[in-house]
Amino acid sequence: MNTLRPEPSAETGGVIDTSKMSAGKRDALELTESARAASAAGGSFAGELFMGRAAWSLAAPFPLQSQADAEAGAEFLEELEALLREVDADRIDAEGEIPEALVRRLAEMGAFGIKVPREHGGLGLSQTNYCRAAQLLGGVDANLTALLSAHQSIGVPQPLMLFGTEEQKARYLPRVARGEISAFALTEPGVGSDPARMATRAEPAPDGEHFILNGEKLWCTNGTRAGVIVVMARTPDEVVGGRARRRITAFLVEMDAPGVEVVTRCRFMGLRALYNGVIRFTDVRVPRSAIVGGEGRGLKVALTTLNTGRLTIPAACAGLMKRCLGHARAWCAAREQWGAQIGRHEAVADKLARMAARVFACESMVAYAAARADAGAGDIRIEAAMCKLWGSEAAWRSADDLLQLRGGRGYETAASQRARGEAAVPAERYLRDCRINTIFEGSSEIMRLFLAREALDPHLRVAGAALDSRLPLARRAAAAARAAWFYARWYPRLWWPLAATPAGVAREFAPALRYAARTSRRLARALFHAMARHGPALEKRQLLLGRLVDVGAECFALATSALRADALLRHAPERHPRAELVELVGVIHAEARERIEAAFAALRRNPDREHRALARALLEGRHAYLEDGIVRAAGEARVDQPINQSTSRS
Repeated sequence: MNTLRPEPSAETGGVIDTSKMSAGKRDALELTESARAASAAGGSFAGELFMGRAAWSLAAPFPLQSQADAEAGAEFLEELEALLREVDADRIDAEGEIPEALVRRLAEMGAFGIKVPREHGGLGLSQTNYCRAAQLLGGVDANLTALLSAHQSIGVPQPLMLFGTEEQKARYLPRVARGEISAFALTEPGVGSDPARMATRAEPAPDGEHFILNGEKLWCTNGTRAGVIVVMARTPDEVVGGRARRRITAFLVEMDAPGVEVVTRCRFMGLRALYNGVIRFTDVRVPRSAIVGGEGRGLKVALTTLNTGRLTIPAACAGLMKRCLGHARAWCAAREQWGAQIGRHEAVADKLARMAARVFACESMVAYAAARADAGAGDIRIEAAMCKLWGSEAAWRSADDLLQLRGGRGYETAASQRARGEAAVPAERYLRDCRINTIFEGSSEIMRLFLAREALDPHLRVAGAALDSRLPLARRAAAAARAAWFYARWYPRLWWPLAATPAGVAREFAPALRYAARTSRRLARALFHAMARHGPALEKRQLLLGRLVDVGAECFALATSALRADALLRHAPERHPRAELVELVGVIHAEARERIEAAFAALRRNPDREHRALARALLEGRHAYLEDGIVRAAGEARVDQPINQSTSRS
């Protein structure tokens, strides 16, 4: 059996079976695994949920933003809020351009360098304040949100702050903090989430001081306006143990360098003013000093950057959900049908309550993850991925609910409403703009697979060496004995009937926390049973793993919501009355239980096998009659025309 030992976390002993994988899939897995970071010291509250442990010491008391940190960001956030009040988002959407004067004002106030250290010309604000800014932006215009977040969450600032040399930071950070736009180029026309197929190459020049870059990048957000970008490219393979290992390297590339060409600007269903394009590199000379993070470490740079960068999406989603809630509440209070406010009818009230609960839950998840990032306390990659997955899907549901509640007015454009004299509510623009959030920076499907891999990692560390056929039999037997000892102690604890809650938590929030703790043990049992049943084939059961991931995300959302409500009650009861917090947590608890129980039920009874069989038949060309009776419009692509797909906005 062929196996691999992940690096740089080889000391964990984690092993993944690759014996039945194609060469391409094996290469992609090895490349991705080699870039995975070892779990940071400090632990992960969300990660522990998959092991059946509600590690309250990592989450309680809830880390509310300190007064000092809030004051540090107050001036900038007030200035940003004042500017956003002047933004005409409908005009930006209609014209497909962000006014140059608006970009200049954002640059002047420091909005392009929110987290960049002061010594490098930035504001030096915390991740929490950055997320607060993203929330303000998300509630006004998604194009501005994308411009600023793509620039500093995944563009040049974040990779350099994490991996850049002092010389690189001194040269580039002041530029990007002052407003020179940056971007991140990873995706290619033929490559989505498979880095092993990357075609862009950087070959060493004869002088030994440069690389020659050739290739093409697709969907590079900010690429059409950027001054400098981070480009991922394949560099010569490294030979390890007699076998070539593919290497990807991150380069800083000046957009005015000879051979760099913006081929076209891409246009989309929403985000009409997104500066996204195809970038081509033809014999571009890039100095070796422009490598970020070291040669061959580009994928690690990309994955690590995305871990924290993903937090801006759910933060912005929280802002959008607040806006949707405000419009929905006003409409449901003012509109009357059958002698009552429509908000008092049960079907409408259900939507309104769920919208409110989503706002509080998403805010709580993001606030927790941002606080952990600011404290440098442990590993937040699981928390950030859960925030992105949960928040982006919740925002889509809220935007859809707003449109449904407003009926024809929801489907009508804001310009049309305004033209006939009504107050303009851009529900259809919200829906168009927020749809991309479940796709870029890791689609929901990719996020579920990423989280499933993280959930399995502790088990691979425990039992992986026992499965590694390359190891001597004695070592494998010893590893199997250690694994048996671990599971003999761990598994029985998953059946304990009682669940503890953090000391001192208000009694009204204890039921939600107990349910989250009990469910985490049930989740760990289900994951273990799936491993035992499917073995190495578990990685193919993506729907099964997705359901387990959704349970973990719901537990995380419920736990952070209840803990934040408890903290708000203690620190600001005048602003957050007990009854209101109890109401909110009650709905979040009920909704989480509803989705969790449905996910567990689907583990036992589901149509997955039937769906796989039908999909295979369709791929083989059967059931062709289902596509009879339609006409292909002029200019429409043939259904058999190859389509390149991706899940990244970069």
